[in-house]
Amino acid sequence: MIAIAEVTKVFRGRDDEELVALDRVSLTVRDHEFLSIIGPSGCGKTTLLRMIGGLIPAEAGTIAIDGVPVTGPGPDRAIVFQDFALLPWADLLANVAFPLEIRKVPRREREARALEALRLVGLQDFAHYYPRQISGGMQQRVGLARALGVDPEILLMDEPFGALDAQTRQLLQEELTTLWQRDRKTVVFITHAMDEAVYLSDRVVIMTPRPGRVAEVLEIPLARPRAPETREDPAFVRLTARIWERLKALGAAQPPAPAKQTPA
Repeated sequence: MIAIAEVTKVFRGRDDEELVALDRVSLTVRDHEFLSIIGPSGCGKTTLLRMIGGLIPAEAGTIAIDGVPVTGPGPDRAIVFQDFALLPWADLLANVAFPLEIRKVPRREREARALEALRLVGLQDFAHYYPRQISGGMQQRVGLARALGVDPEILLMDEPFGALDAQTRQLLQEELTTLWQRDRKTVVFITHAMDEAVYLSDRVVIMTPRPGRVAEVLEIPLARPRAPETREDPAFVRLTARIWERLKALGAAQPPAPAKQTPA
């Protein structure tokens, strides 16, 4: 369980100007839960995710995993970023194996684990391709495989599908639900897309505009496993509309940014 208690984060500029990114955020993420966080740009979603990952410290408050305070990165957590951050000089197998190499896993074992992770995301036949030789959607699969390869207890995902075209994005959402159903890892997922949050999640956290606070935690009582037809369920439509109305009421509504078109 991830316990976030009264967490505040302040960033300071060159002239000691203060920007309060998060203000007294309290939240519990249950074991094996898929929890999404949604809110306007600048509300502190990514900041909170990085704090759970141990990449940046809290200004005040605490974050603990199974009762142990987070003081830095740990092997129990892996992060998938929106930008794929692949090593351009390494093939896909080496990219996925890289975190295992850092952890001093023997070569034969790390390559076997990396190949299995590529198999899980459907890229085992591309193990010796280079990032420049595959599409954006495939690169994002490699990023996910790299996180899965270390077999973390907690998967932290920062808008991993945000730069993809609509068709590829929906395909990867469906693949992610299948992978989650297989292992039931605890997932914290950052998104701007209301339908994505509803489709993937057990609960959705709605954040206020900056400074970020928890405005509402919405249960998603849709049956699992989720199928593409779930999007046509009247309950799905109602839940998506409820998130939209809540964001509008908070003053967080913004025109969506145009999607970057990336081939599947």
